[in-house]
Amino acid sequence: MLKDKSQFMPDFLASIVVFLVALPLCMGIAIASGVPPAAGLITGIIGGIVVGFLAGSPLQVSGPAAGLAVIVWDLVNRFGIEMLGPIVLVAGLIQLAAGLLKWGQYFRAIAPPVIYGMLAGIGVLIFAGQFHVMVDDKPKGSGLLNLISIPDAIYKGIFPLDGSSHHMAAFIGLLTIAIIVVWPRVRPHRLKYLPAPLIAVVVAATAASVMRLPIKFVDVPANLLDAAIWPTAATLGKLASTEVLIAAFALALIASAETLLCAVAVDRMHTGPRTDFDRELAAQGVGNVLCGVAGALPMTGVIVRSTANVDSGAKTRASAIYHGFWLLALVALFPLVLRMIPTSCLAAVLVFTGYKLVNPENVRALGKFGRIPVAIYFATLIGIVVTDLLTGVIIGVALTLIRLIYSVTHIEMRMEFNEKANRADFFLAGSATFIALPRFAAHLDKIPRGAELHVHVDKLLHIDHACMDALHGWEKQNEQFGSSLVVEWDDLVARYHRTTIPENGGTKTNEFGKEIVTSPRR
Repeated sequence: MLKDKSQFMPDFLASIVVFLVALPLCMGIAIASGVPPAAGLITGIIGGIVVGFLAGSPLQVSGPAAGLAVIVWDLVNRFGIEMLGPIVLVAGLIQLAAGLLKWGQYFRAIAPPVIYGMLAGIGVLIFAGQFHVMVDDKPKGSGLLNLISIPDAIYKGIFPLDGSSHHMAAFIGLLTIAIIVVWPRVRPHRLKYLPAPLIAVVVAATAASVMRLPIKFVDVPANLLDAAIWPTAATLGKLASTEVLIAAFALALIASAETLLCAVAVDRMHTGPRTDFDRELAAQGVGNVLCGVAGALPMTGVIVRSTANVDSGAKTRASAIYHGFWLLALVALFPLVLRMIPTSCLAAVLVFTGYKLVNPENVRALGKFGRIPVAIYFATLIGIVVTDLLTGVIIGVALTLIRLIYSVTHIEMRMEFNEKANRADFFLAGSATFIALPRFAAHLDKIPRGAELHVHVDKLLHIDHACMDALHGWEKQNEQFGSSLVVEWDDLVARYHRTTIPENGGTKTNEFGKEIVTSPRR
């Protein structure tokens, strides 16, 4: 596992930090997903010990992800908690097959506006759903209803009704969020590796215990295996349903995209070995197969734990493996400690996580590329909140494809005439393809006989043989009238090959056999 003994201590210390970050998230994400907290802990253990050993991304940490909480919630409500395991099992097999078939790279082919919109949509759904749990209330039937009914949850959290304890749970939730916000600003340097969510959970749990508040607490069995929901012949038989298989495929697709995008982000954080995406995808598949067998939550590579791992100085995959053993030891030896944690406290951690996922900086970054990426971002976000996660992502992908089709077929043409110089300037921007040939030829037909035609291509993304033939055809037909064709390749060549242009200019031959005269570099 370790090639150098000097790597042990950095990995050991990093694993403790990752364990402290993972503990509240594993249980909180499980509650947000509508399953027992133990299901999240099982996934965290498998993600650390098994996937950590097999992973293609050495410093990425796997476990239950907030991004999948919305999907799991929907699956549990549609098919029942007993079907979660079989669906995760099939999703894992799909991931394993995709990894073995070397399809890992293709799962990264999702446009940033869709990814950012998906994360923001998930953030809104988690925020809205967990806001109700934070006051010891039940989430509503849909993300939109959760969002609309937030004022009602606030009212319950302020004004106790009929002797309810909603206001007490709200107090614990607000205390948790306040500590998460304040701790990074006031913590001593020697405690910099203690994550804010853990400190918040410890303080909130202590406060609830000392004050003996009559609120809901985490329920963890003494034996973790008692929480497993093993597949049966009846549940496995339901996998023949088309609806169930589509759900499994959607889960595999989104989990894979989230994992591999996380791996890309982790690669940017360190200078060590790069990710083997196919191996990482196969490892995630193995992990989800095991989670499916145990009836636990699905897993992905998760950015919060991975960032903590890198920032804590981890050197190898050993840190992720160790953190899995720490989770296992705590659950096996000290389950009573976990039962002291208020449910509203973990919900508050997820409320803050949801808020962070809706990152306005992503909108500003997309805005640099125009209004269309921003529109796709909001369309994806709104689609997820109003309908469901899969539908919202499909809307985003469909809009991205429409934009792609438009960009590869759209062409802007402008013709300017200078009668005194007997010159025509033809400005092209976009993609000149056979689809635009009628308009292309119509512009050429307007050029007076004997004029010198200058074609400006510095803003041209692509030109196919059909349009090139139209230009050559015009030149050949009008040679007898004294016309000539000049293609202004200079700016285009300078844009892509500035370093190859000779100091004093020169002559090149393009792919169509036509000479390009380049000006001296300035």
